[in-house]
Amino acid sequence: MCTGWPASGRPRRAATRAPATSSSSCLPCSAPCARRTPRRGDAGLTSSVGRRIPPRDRVRDCTARRGDHGRRTARCEGWPPLSAPADTIGAVVTDEYGRGPVPHAQVRVDLAAIRDNVAELSVRVGRAEVMMVVKADAYGHGLVPAARAAQAGGATWLGTAVLAEALTLRAAGVTGRLMAWLSSPGERWADALAADVDVSASAPWAVAEIAAAARDTGRVARLHLKVDTGLGRSGVPVSGWPELVDTALKAQAEGLVEVVGLWSHLACADEPEHPANDSQLAVFLEAVAQARRHGARPEVVHLANSAATLTMPDSHLDLVRVGLAAYGLSPMPAVVSPADVGLRPAMSVRARLALVKRVPAGHGVSYGHLYVTDRESTLGLVPLGYADGVPRHGSGGSAGPGAPVLVAGVTRRIAGRVCMDQFVVDLRDDDVSAGDEVVLFGDPAAGEPSAQDWAEACGTISYEIVTRFAPRLPRVYVDAALAEPR
Repeated sequence: MCTGWPASGRPRRAATRAPATSSSSCLPCSAPCARRTPRRGDAGLTSSVGRRIPPRDRVRDCTARRGDHGRRTARCEGWPPLSAPADTIGAVVTDEYGRGPVPHAQVRVDLAAIRDNVAELSVRVGRAEVMMVVKADAYGHGLVPAARAAQAGGATWLGTAVLAEALTLRAAGVTGRLMAWLSSPGERWADALAADVDVSASAPWAVAEIAAAARDTGRVARLHLKVDTGLGRSGVPVSGWPELVDTALKAQAEGLVEVVGLWSHLACADEPEHPANDSQLAVFLEAVAQARRHGARPEVVHLANSAATLTMPDSHLDLVRVGLAAYGLSPMPAVVSPADVGLRPAMSVRARLALVKRVPAGHGVSYGHLYVTDRESTLGLVPLGYADGVPRHGSGGSAGPGAPVLVAGVTRRIAGRVCMDQFVVDLRDDDVSAGDEVVLFGDPAAGEPSAQDWAEACGTISYEIVTRFAPRLPRVYVDAALAEPR
């Protein structure tokens, strides 16, 4: 249960989480992670506020104690080595004087919505398994809590783009099938194998690196092979598919890898009538047949994303990969709304008015006076800006209406330019006070603007809206029990 805003206007500390990062698998703890004890003779650095900052060539490793959070957290090994002195300086300053959670805004995430959305999608795909895509910190919803909520809803697989997020899930104790698919030469393959993470190859060099890691670690790699059927992004070209398959099967014969998956990705599934959809499906099925003729016996063959899960039943195959839809948003809003398919948004972004004041007619608002009041009016200052993830394209005034916000039960538009940490709303004659809640977006069924409304106002897609909100905004979880280990 989410307790919302306490009387003081500050989000409850117990409901917040530390931002997930790719550089550490730590859970929140009270121990001073990544701070080492200075030694005699260290030259050190001096921060902009005059405080001495020691070099970070050695870090102290720490383990949070039971009682800090009511349960033991993952072990912290500090920061990884950094190659550039400038990076070192920045990292130390961030660690010593890091941006803590702001007290006046929050990203509220309904974990029950994620669970129920996954359950609804599972029903729609019948016998196919469901992979919940939790890349990009679960589309901004929070990596570990969203993953656990999805598993509670029936997801049997989890998927990330980068390996670091997959390893973070394992460090948090998340079990089950887990796949990471975006890599570059020199990837941490050994770490992936040790954590039982499925990996993907789009070229023979990747198979060679994965096989070498398997040989060094003595662990068999679970490997998915990706073919480019028309998206033109990752995946081996169709012309190179036989070579990739044969390279992988050779490594499999040596006992180094097991080819467990064949996959591809659709380019135009959000346009159900686009001819590329049927074309890609046909190309993929032929690639699968060709791999089988060469001796591949995959556990799963997968192609469908969220849009295809909703509109292309022929593409469901063994496994569907659902991302945006599982968070309660539509990948094709012009075709179907979330409510049409039994989904509800999991995220809302809320703040409190920092200042309310009356101004006369003709008063300019924010940089460049893009907006000028047409009458005596009340302005409300919202302490969120593009540093927090509010798109500057949501500015309103002479260039067009701004993005919508809900204040005191009335939907208003951003007035003037969005600034780094704040924006303004023209509240006309509304009876409002500093401290009153502002909803940027949430559940339209509750009368709130939607992430899609924001996407349309900013000329982008809802994917970008929900993923861009910064870690300094605390995530507050409704039905937080779903985030606990099962």
